[in-house]
Amino acid sequence: MLLTLTALIWGVAFVAQTEGSHFMGSSTFTGLRFLIAAATLYPFIVLGKKASGQAGGDASVRPGSDRASLWRSGTILGVLLCVASLLQQEGIALGASAGKAGFITATYIVLVPVLNLMVFRKKTRPVIWIGVAIALAGLYLLCLDKASLSLGLSDVLLILCALAYAFQILAIDRFSPRFDALKLSAIQFLSCGVLSSIVMVFTDILPAGLPAWATAFTSWGAWIPLLYAAILSSAVGYTLQIVGQKGLNPTVASLLMSLESVFAALAGWLILRQHLTPRELLGCALVFVAVLLAQMVTSFQPASQAA
Repeated sequence: MLLTLTALIWGVAFVAQTEGSHFMGSSTFTGLRFLIAAATLYPFIVLGKKASGQAGGDASVRPGSDRASLWRSGTILGVLLCVASLLQQEGIALGASAGKAGFITATYIVLVPVLNLMVFRKKTRPVIWIGVAIALAGLYLLCLDKASLSLGLSDVLLILCALAYAFQILAIDRFSPRFDALKLSAIQFLSCGVLSSIVMVFTDILPAGLPAWATAFTSWGAWIPLLYAAILSSAVGYTLQIVGQKGLNPTVASLLMSLESVFAALAGWLILRQHLTPRELLGCALVFVAVLLAQMVTSFQPASQAA
């Protein structure tokens, strides 16, 4: 339920990111988004620290871990999140619709078991490769222009974004059991926000000039999507991801979260009046079939294989 709620929040966030891209550059939006998210979590971390102090312990680090490991793990997650978020925001800024961006991003669901095999040598059932083939067919219909048969730059960026998110999900699977979710999230956001802000100086501020860059912050049209993406999508959504993913097979987790693609398409249609062509809708359907196939395969694995 937590991961499904996360998917809903993230799906609507594609609308916020689309609207935000009209007012500010990708690195500005991403940097401010995650710095605000880190600041949002700080009061809850302080309250949690007081509660743990009264209880006579510190729950932020599990037995066998230390604070250096907490910061190292959170920073690794932050780097992966920064790469994924910048690629996604730029892909949306270049014109990808909310629904299309959501479905391309959802292909991380197929990438997770593939990377699990390649990086961690965890075997995946052969039928997963059928899911990969179906997803690639869906991407072909969704991304490739019928006339030129070429990928657009926004499509390439979103595919790379999906790859980065797949690595992030595997990293969370590795780190989340060891640390407090709020602190791990906050460090992840802080790292992502700082890195994005560094990129922002070179990609948004210097080319446009400081006065032109600052005008983006004078409109509520910029702040409303930014605050949604920062507080709900980031502070709430990514923390729910870390909590909900604990003890859950990463493939199952990524499948549940891939429902964001459905919510993104619905939100784009209801709020932004965006429509997909029949060809793109067929591509979305194939990607979703690949997601469901991987879900069923993982769900029916024996416990010894799914662990």
